[in-house]
Amino acid sequence: MAHGDTSGGFEKSAGWLDWYDGPSAPTFRLPEGAVDAHCHVFGPGGEFPYAPERKYTPCDASAEQLFALRDHLGFDRNVIVQATCHGADNSAMVDALRRSGGRARGVATVRRDVTEAELAELHEAGVRGVRFNFVKRLVDRVPTDSLDEIVAKIAPLGWHVVIYFEAEDLPDLYDFFSGIPTDIVVDHMGRPDVSKDPDGPEFALFLRFLRENPRVWAKVSCPERLSAQGPRALHGERHAYLDVVPFARRVVEEFPDRVLWGTDWPHPNLRDHMPDDGLLVDYIPQIATTPDLQRRLLVENPRRLYWPEGE
Repeated sequence: MAHGDTSGGFEKSAGWLDWYDGPSAPTFRLPEGAVDAHCHVFGPGGEFPYAPERKYTPCDASAEQLFALRDHLGFDRNVIVQATCHGADNSAMVDALRRSGGRARGVATVRRDVTEAELAELHEAGVRGVRFNFVKRLVDRVPTDSLDEIVAKIAPLGWHVVIYFEAEDLPDLYDFFSGIPTDIVVDHMGRPDVSKDPDGPEFALFLRFLRENPRVWAKVSCPERLSAQGPRALHGERHAYLDVVPFARRVVEEFPDRVLWGTDWPHPNLRDHMPDDGLLVDYIPQIATTPDLQRRLLVENPRRLYWPEGE
């Protein structure tokens, strides 16, 4: 379904689905103070144009719509992540942070020539990290050449680095990532191939990366991107993306103090199905199976990383 002007003059990328309007109410009750630690805002394109160099044009997804979803699902706060469709123009994300009343933090995209004044302005707005995209189909060039320069500029602010990559590329990037001197957050568990054995060598390398680098965190998010089974594996039950569960549960149980979770709303770049965000919330107790693990995943960990002063 359409959600207004999608691109400020450009058509939405062909074949893509719009986000699911009217998500169900989750049956899982989120712990008080829960944080949706990975979500986005897009546009509106007429106010915040999409980057000319983007690889896709999403449908508009405004701050008001994100905050309405937050309240509907039962979250208290958001971490809004800059997506590639807006490039290094963080205006839409910063606008959302400023309108959140302190209930949102941000992860920005910056270029190597970013100034101290620009970083200070982003910090004041609520940005606490910077994202680097290593997914080759989404970028023209992986950012290994600029990362060191940017990290040197953000380190004094106490920011962390978010990295997005696919499992098949981790062997080539392992040493480079291990040398990043800040805290690191890996998006979506490094996109494992869940058709493979969770005890196999590919996922074992990701787990080793976490064990050998105690400053690395992992988002156990986006089962809808990883699953081959789809949203409902058991008819009539709110069981979702069961083929992803063994991978995410393993990470949550082995690294309970370094995991985060987020909806990834509005789920850009999906073609097969658009997830029901209420069902995604009901996925959480499948991977964090006790109240203690749920509270660490959803409250204590994201607040320690994004609201360290207890704000």
